[in-house]
Formats: sequence, C-alpha cells, structure tokens
Amino acid sequence: MNRPVTLFTGQWADLTFEDVCKKVADFGYDGVEIACWGDHMDVKKAAEDKEYVEKKKQILAKYGLKCWALGSHLTGQCVGDAPDPRLDTFVPPELKGKPEEIRSWAIAQMKYTARAAANLGCYTVTGFVGSPIWKYLYSFPPTTEDIVTQGYQQIFNLWSPILDEFDAQGVTFALEVHPSEIAYDYYSAERLFEVFDQRKALGLNFDPSHLIWQGINPVMFLQGFAEKIYHVHMKDAAVTLDGKSGLLGSHLPFGDRRRGWNFRSLGHGDVNFTEIIRELHVIGYSGPLSVEWEDNGMDREFGARESAEFVKKINFSPAAGSFEDNMK
Repeated sequence: MNRPVTLFTGQWADLTFEDVCKKVADFGYDGVEIACWGDHMDVKKAAEDKEYVEKKKQILAKYGLKCWALGSHLTGQCVGDAPDPRLDTFVPPELKGKPEEIRSWAIAQMKYTARAAANLGCYTVTGFVGSPIWKYLYSFPPTTEDIVTQGYQQIFNLWSPILDEFDAQGVTFALEVHPSEIAYDYYSAERLFEVFDQRKALGLNFDPSHLIWQGINPVMFLQGFAEKIYHVHMKDAAVTLDGKSGLLGSHLPFGDRRRGWNFRSLGHGDVNFTEIIRELHVIGYSGPLSVEWEDNGMDREFGARESAEFVKKINFSPAAGSFEDNMK
C-alpha cells in the first residue's frame, strides 16, 4: 500500500527543523507531521509570511520529504482546558499565570494554524481541544449531567469559530482522542460529534496507544468512526498490570516500571497493527501513517529508525481480489 510513512516531530522539538528533517530522511521516512512548537513551525509567521513558508518547503525538498499534516496539540489544549497552571509550559513567558489571556492567545493561534497549513499545502491539522470537565472524570463528588452538558457546550462555543476558519481555508482538524480531552474514549467521542452535528471540519487523528490501555478495541473504534478518520498515528503501548499497579498510573512518571501501562516503541507493545492496517483498507483510508515515537526505555534514534522499518513492513496493500479467483 502506498500510504506515506511519516514521523511526528513533537518529540524532537529540542532540535532545529532542519536537523530533524535530516535525521528523518536518514531514518527512511517519507515525510514529517510538523509540530507547531519549538523551531519547527511558527504558525503566525506561516500564516502571514510567504517567505517563511517557502524556507520550510525548501528544507523539506532538500531532504526529499513531504508534509501532510501539522500538529497543534499544545495550543489546542489551551483553548478548551479549565484554568490550569500546567498550561504555562505551553505559552509565551508573558502569558504565564494569565488563564484568560492564554485562552485568547490559543484561539488566535489555532486560526493561524489553519492558514499555515493551507499555505504549506497540507490540509489536515492534528491536535487536542482540551476539556473543562476532565477533572470530573471520577464521579465523586457527584458529577451531574448538567456539568457534563455544560462542558461539551463550552467546547462547542470555543471551537466553532476556530472551525469556521478551518472551513474557510479548506483544512480539517483531526482530534486525537486522548485522556484529558473532552473526547477520550469511544462514547465521549461519539457525544462530541453529536454536539457538533457531525461537522465535516472536525474529525479524528486515530491513535491506538491511547485506546488499548483503556480496554478499547482500536479496530472497533475505526469501525465506529470510519468516516471521521482524517489522520493516523502509529504508536504502541504495553499494559503490564501486575496485581499492584493500576490503569490510573499511581502518579508515577511515564517509563516507571511500576506503572500499569507505558508507551512503547512500535512492535514492542500490545497494539495489533496488522489488524489496524486491514481495517484501514476496509474504511478506505489512504493518508499518512505517522509514527509518534515515545518510549522512555529505548534510545529514540534507534526506536525511530526501527519504527520506520516496522511500519513499512506492515504497510501491505489490500488484495486485488479473492485468492479463490486464482484457483479457477
């Protein structure tokens, strides 16, 4: 199957964009999903400065790479979250400690991101939307239906004007269903699309690593949201419950072996990628397979190179017909 294999640059933001592109080409990828932070993409510049965009294109071309998507996870989180001091790590220094200014900045940045994507010639933006009700996940003290309804309505109110800009630019937004988002599992995602009345601009960045540890079957997720899969992350996770560990993480950092689950480099966890590829054939997805590499127990360059080889090996084409046809 001729789906391009890309690398999300978010976990490489300590490097310059050109340094990342050089490594990505050497690892064997076809392109990048560009993170909108660090040196990799200034969305305001990309929205307003053609010369800035042209320089990015020149770097991509220099290393034989293409870009099919921008990643706006950090900014998007700042749009929909309740005030949270942790968001200070995602914003310019002058905004730290100013939650309302952070939100206004983030909304403007997301609109710039839509224009940046269009100017770059990639028409999908992946990312998060945040959640004003994530802290109410466990229903004690009791979480009322009104609280949940108001949370979804707030996301609708905040994101509708942003999606208007996406529509104007001919760009789609692919939400990554993920803990801390308004849509973090199957039914919360289903409810989000109902609230937005199945709006075309809003789809999904499918990432099985965030589903499997919750007990959600990634293939069933693809089947349920077939028309909303706008982008695909290739990312693995291993569930290692041992009788003492739990799925909530015990306030232990990623990579700690006492946790009940951890992200793993592709092929080293519990995700059945072969069945995912088969289902992507069924739903007709032909876009990028973007490696989001995270594994605190492995050297990242080794893992990124191995992951490119892994994805290319399983990126098989669908059958042209039944094997029985060849027996006649």
